Amino acid sequence: MKIRRAAGDELLELWGYENIHTASANAKFFCDNITRGNTEFWTLDYDGELIGELYAFYDLEDKDFADGKKTAYLCAFRVRTDFRGQGLGTKLICHVIEHIKDLGYQRISIGVDTTDMANIRLYERLGFTIKVKECTEDPCDRDENMQPRSCPCFWLLYKEV
Repeated sequence: MKIRRAAGDELLELWGYENIHTASANAKFFCDNITRGNTEFWTLDYDGELIGELYAFYDLEDKDFADGKKTAYLCAFRVRTDFRGQGLGTKLICHVIEHIKDLGYQRISIGVDTTDMANIRLYERLGFTIKVKECTEDPCDRDENMQPRSCPCFWLLYKEV
């Protein structure tokens, strides 16, 4: 198993786009932020196959999520279904948390669906115990006008590092 930073073109391939011109507005938003250095795309590779992903945003319009100075935001955390329950996702998150801490950030935020008990337990176990607010708009999910998209209610949680 290998944890590494990946590039925007790998994101496009993973998300099923041939290139940036055929990508959705949301994929373009992620790629643009990766290119500008505002976002890092982290992967979990197993035998040359990408089995997990996690993104760290450093500055967003909603400063409760990421303010560019003290708070960074983790989002789009996924581990392929057949690799879940082995602690691999925990290793990925912990690796990225340490990296963000080394960059000088003091707080990390993460969003969790209010009904996703497995992720709520995981995030609590990892120290995300401060409930900041309930959200109905995701700053990292963009519509065709590049505006944050409305979504089902989720909690924004903090972890001090």
